[in-house]
Amino acid sequence: MRLTLKQIRRAAFILAFLFLAGWTGFWLGQKSAGLFFPGSQSGSNLSLLKKGNEVNLDLFWDVWNRLENSFIDQSKLDSEKMIYGAIEGMVASLGDPYTSFLPPEENQRSLQDLAGSFGGVGIQLGFLESGLAVIAPLSQTPAEEAGIKAGDLILKIDDQETLAMSLPQAVNLIRGEEGTQVSLILKRESIKEPFEVKVTRGEILVKSVEVDFLNDWCGQSKCPLVTHLKLIRFGDRTNEEWSEAVALIKKKCPVESSDCRGIILDLRNNPGGYLASSVFIASEFLPSGTVAQEEDSSGRRQPFLVNRQGSLLKHSLVVLVDQGSASASEIVAGALKENQRAAVIGEATFGKGSIQDLQDLRGGGGLYITTNRWLLPGGQSVENQGLEPDYLVENDPDRPEEDNQLQKAIEILSSL
Repeated sequence: MRLTLKQIRRAAFILAFLFLAGWTGFWLGQKSAGLFFPGSQSGSNLSLLKKGNEVNLDLFWDVWNRLENSFIDQSKLDSEKMIYGAIEGMVASLGDPYTSFLPPEENQRSLQDLAGSFGGVGIQLGFLESGLAVIAPLSQTPAEEAGIKAGDLILKIDDQETLAMSLPQAVNLIRGEEGTQVSLILKRESIKEPFEVKVTRGEILVKSVEVDFLNDWCGQSKCPLVTHLKLIRFGDRTNEEWSEAVALIKKKCPVESSDCRGIILDLRNNPGGYLASSVFIASEFLPSGTVAQEEDSSGRRQPFLVNRQGSLLKHSLVVLVDQGSASASEIVAGALKENQRAAVIGEATFGKGSIQDLQDLRGGGGLYITTNRWLLPGGQSVENQGLEPDYLVENDPDRPEEDNQLQKAIEILSSL
């Protein structure tokens, strides 16, 4: 089945913390895909008996006892794994791919990934309607160098079919020791038949913010500087790296300088991150107003307002997005668009409109629970439909050296 752009834009599933192959996602809101609240208190009770609703677990224990008494390979009866498997099944029964249980080993791996250095290929994974897919390759990683693109379906990982594979299983297969190789069978909309890509794993170093100053865009020997401010994720160090970038912009391109034209905020292939960080970033450009709204299960809404005095309030601004822009990046783009602070250029965004609460469990496990939805300042949701840009511009996959979206952003910025 071919994956259309419409399917990608309406992609239903990307795990809240957006598992990466070799980088198990950004913990959005507390630790990334998605969007996270700060974690809850640890030591949650994992008691199997629930007295309040008179849950009868006789069947559970009946199956447990039958396995212990009759299963042929008694060496495989691991009580801890069986309990974890039961919990995973209970969580999966809710049908929400953003609500998930991580056993201690996987949860610890996620914590280690947040340090920003690990062995892998640099793929952000999620589920589209057709199955396991690449949400975005990370910049300057083996995956990007191998030509893997956002929207590619992953049919096999080292000859193992992904049809019934969970995200943690896919992550465990794709990540690995530096210098080793992983084989991926991919399906791409523009290519008729599935094809194989072999990727050599490397050290994945992930930055949150990159800034450069473009001076060769006008066809003359000297052009006014255009600030290209790329926000790659909303992670643990994002606010600190962002503040450093802003200080550099203020020094090199103060708002009164005639040698500078403005800022391009590039949110392309940004999978999201902390809710608090998205408000922090949006407040850099907005003097006041609503950044987003939060809606709970009863429909009650609470606004998230600009919460600080930004340093780039008067700089001319445009925003770049694409189908890999999700969650917190959609919040920032939507806030700047609806508050009429900046034009949004590119493609419709991914469409991730839910918030997860990370809860630490006894024994080292982690539980991610979808607790709220976030909405644009005007109350609209982007879930499964994404944020529509003001200027629809697509890059030609056959001409990767040409960045039509960036050129359009410079064109609009130069006219402001």
